[in-house]
Amino acid sequence: SSGRIPDENASVKGDMKMVDLSGRVAIVTGAGGGLGREHALLLAARGARVVVNDLDPEAAAAVAAEIEAAGGEALSVAASVTDAEAVSDMAAQALARWSRIDILVNNAGILRDRTFAKMDLADFRLVVEVHLMGAVNCTKAVWNQMREQNYGRIVLTTSSSGLYGNFGQSNYSAAKMALVGLMQTLALEGARNGIRVNCLAPTA
Repeated sequence: SSGRIPDENASVKGDMKMVDLSGRVAIVTGAGGGLGREHALLLAARGARVVVNDLDPEAAAAVAAEIEAAGGEALSVAASVTDAEAVSDMAAQALARWSRIDILVNNAGILRDRTFAKMDLADFRLVVEVHLMGAVNCTKAVWNQMREQNYGRIVLTTSSSGLYGNFGQSNYSAAKMALVGLMQTLALEGARNGIRVNCLAPTA
């Protein structure tokens, strides 16, 4: 790699706009499967070096191996997003290897669905801890680095359950809507340093 960080000018390939992420470094949480895996593979296909995070070390390693087999660069890190120290160490590993962190996709999550009448408060707290505080921990771990670079792209994963509600998901809905408020404020605070913060609300 030349070490060149490209402008985010989209080149047109057929009818699809392709963003060149060569030289960029991305962290994707919950990337051992599902939507997180798809994020990681797509970012790698666009040229980014990817930290593949998952609670399951085998799942994270498998996705990192997929990226490397396709000619990309990846680092697998098994850590819970609820563990702020482990998350900070993950960011440190990325910096030690690639000297920057450009992109964070907060995707890790769990479900503990029950009606509110039957829900244990411990399950309510756990879902909020993973979805909301997990995203806070990961964002905090990269925030100052992105400010120093005057560049950062952060994606938070919200949900239609948060935006509109969903029966049996009071804990999940509350956590997902909280991420929208977090996005709004971080977008304001990050703007001066070139940090853009957005939410995705997949309904797949």
